[in-house]
Amino acid sequence: MNYNEAVNYLFEKLAPSKIMALASSVNNHVMVRNVSCLIYDNAIYFKTDKNFRKTKQLYENPCVALCVGGIQVEGIANIKGLVVDEPGRQFEKLYQKYLWGSYNAYSHEESEILVEVKPTFVEIWDTDSKNKAFQIFIDFDNQQVEYKQYDD
Repeated sequence: MNYNEAVNYLFEKLAPSKIMALASSVNNHVMVRNVSCLIYDNAIYFKTDKNFRKTKQLYENPCVALCVGGIQVEGIANIKGLVVDEPGRQFEKLYQKYLWGSYNAYSHEESEILVEVKPTFVEIWDTDSKNKAFQIFIDFDNQQVEYKQYDD
């Protein structure tokens, strides 16, 4: 598996949306909470209130980790501004389509900001068609991938 195949594999497994655990840390204080994520443009996006503790952490330390199932994503969070100010409003459209309940309840808040997480390193645990476990490590910074069969 080459780098591009691994990146495609990752985003195919995540898209179009997932509820993911987000870990962030400031001054040795680690927090984790679930966020509703949309996956597009080779990044992971979520929205949050600009006044929440997690947002304050992201401003101070943008290094985060996201996890769902057997996929752990380490990355850099970039606060893009208000959700409604995104060019083309792609997040808002996808949020309405895939996360209707949350969209209907929270989308109209004036304090909702869009956060983009660009992966830097990913670890995927999965199984093949014979139910044999394997790992894929994707290093985005160096555009390298390592595939390791876990079971014989």
